[in-house]
Amino acid sequence: MREILPALYAWYTAGSPFGLATVVRVDRSAPREPGAAMAVGPGGEVVGSVSGGCVEGAVFELAQEVITSGEARLETFGYSDEDAFAVGLTCGGTVTLLVRRVSPADDPAFAAVAESVAAGRPVTVATVLDGPAPRGAALAVWPEEQPHPPPTTTSGARSPGPDGEEPETAADRTPDGVPDGVSAEVPEDEHEEEPRGAASRSADGAWIGVSGGVRGSLGSVGLDAAVAADARGELAQGATGRRHYGPHGERREDAVTVFLHSFAPPPRMLVFGAIDYAAAVARVGDFLGYRVTVCDARPVFATPRRFPAAVEVVVDWPHRYLRGTATDARTVICVLTHDPKFDVPLLEEALRRPAAYIGAMGSRRTHADRVERLLASGVPRRELSRLRSPVGLDLGARTPEEVAVSVAAEIVALRWGGSGVPLTATSGAIHPR
Repeated sequence: MREILPALYAWYTAGSPFGLATVVRVDRSAPREPGAAMAVGPGGEVVGSVSGGCVEGAVFELAQEVITSGEARLETFGYSDEDAFAVGLTCGGTVTLLVRRVSPADDPAFAAVAESVAAGRPVTVATVLDGPAPRGAALAVWPEEQPHPPPTTTSGARSPGPDGEEPETAADRTPDGVPDGVSAEVPEDEHEEEPRGAASRSADGAWIGVSGGVRGSLGSVGLDAAVAADARGELAQGATGRRHYGPHGERREDAVTVFLHSFAPPPRMLVFGAIDYAAAVARVGDFLGYRVTVCDARPVFATPRRFPAAVEVVVDWPHRYLRGTATDARTVICVLTHDPKFDVPLLEEALRRPAAYIGAMGSRRTHADRVERLLASGVPRRELSRLRSPVGLDLGARTPEEVAVSVAAEIVALRWGGSGVPLTATSGAIHPR
């Protein structure tokens, strides 16, 4: 969805209704994850994909019907054993799609959602799938109100002194990351007419006085309150999935199915060492959807022109920059400096904080020396098990670009629990669930 939002925003602001198909459930093997989307706009223009080509033709027709009727549809597509030529997924799985019409009249909050995603501000969209609530009704939920720290920008060059010591001054940095989503309080009386703290609703359905902001409605104030609370919890984890409620938000019932689609800011990739390998890793990180920062203490190497336009370049001592930067369980840290005076203090800091991946470049001899230095500096041996070094999978890579693919492959495998073994040497489901 994130990739096609610019096109959707243009249609929306032009007042052109479009059909939006979103993957809301996947069973067994399927090409796309929940949240993947395809839209059909003016003149039959198509953006996005929900199955990699398996069912897009049928979804195109369905979206056009929804644009005309205005009635949201929930459809499931799967491989048909009786008729292999029927619309379905040849991979053997099933995918369930919600197809709804979007326009300023149908979804007044859509523009605010698109603007938040474009600005990197977290938001969750809750949409009714089934039950005694209007199918396709949408509720946009933002975290509890708090200042949104600006992203760290490229600072002035601060290079090591001639004796290799750090500069004496350090830039003040505001830690950034996903703001903590604190769940809204759900009324004790699940049939309460207004959520606690709400004074009134604005014309577009926003709750005036509800911390964090909620726009739209799922048809019941109690349901809105319960879903808003859960949406903030899911948003804090960057999670997307289905939840079940009673008609008025009762927690112990499952009459209404709601799809929560979280748009958390992209995870961060921190690359240390502004070398050719870093430029390649930064490119593949940007391609994979990370917000990439390259940091090096040497201003002659840490120049923006050496890196893709979307990559942030910072001149600072690596361990000091990391110390002033927030990381979370999705953050990727790639240490490519290949110099003990940079590597050791940087890895000491990295191994003390949350991160999905901490990798360090170097030969096996370099790695062994680095481990000894880290142990001598007081890093517990158990923490060293988090360090992926030498970095990357064994692909026989030689060039910086090939090494970057190797690093990316290891990051993806670690994220999803992949073995890194060729699929021809494995059996069973390709996409286990």
